Amino acid sequence: MIRPVVLYPAPVLNVKCRNITTVTDEHRTLAADMLETMRDENGVGLAAPQVGVDLQLAVIDVSHNPKCVSYFKVNGQDADMVAHMPIVFINPVVEGGKVKVTDEEGCLSFPRLRANIRRSAEVKVTYETLDGGKVTIETDGLLARAFQHEIDHLNGILFIQRMSAAAKLGLKRKLRDLMAEWAEDAEADDEDEA
Repeated sequence: MIRPVVLYPAPVLNVKCRNITTVTDEHRTLAADMLETMRDENGVGLAAPQVGVDLQLAVIDVSHNPKCVSYFKVNGQDADMVAHMPIVFINPVVEGGKVKVTDEEGCLSFPRLRANIRRSAEVKVTYETLDGGKVTIETDGLLARAFQHEIDHLNGILFIQRMSAAAKLGLKRKLRDLMAEWAEDAEADDEDEA
């Protein structure tokens, strides 16, 4: 089921999400819905707070771009990234590498807004799976960026908070204008459904 994506400035986007201690059928349904929603929105990642749920659960799928990473390891072993997509991860812990890179990012909770964000070029992410397993992934490129972006969401951190000070100054007017557009879009959607 496609769920509505929560737009900024919804309070749930600034909450540190709760850990999942026992996976239930509700969590599995939420994950499936999030994958469907992410694909419907043409995204590469989606975190639970973006659909209004404050749980440490997120999904990523970058299989459309198999060359977006230069390496991909699962539990210390080289692996085929595409074969491991989509990734559904719970209670993640991320370690970033020392090398930082700046690249453009967008966010489904900020339609039509893109910004250059500085992040670690490589990550090591350890997380739990829906079936109770524990996985460690080491990677770089778009997947590393997506992991960092989604894990930030789980900790109540938005990508606009990672912008440079100069970029934040320029963002205020643009964000105000976009928020007005989002409200108009929502009103039009409500009228279409009526």
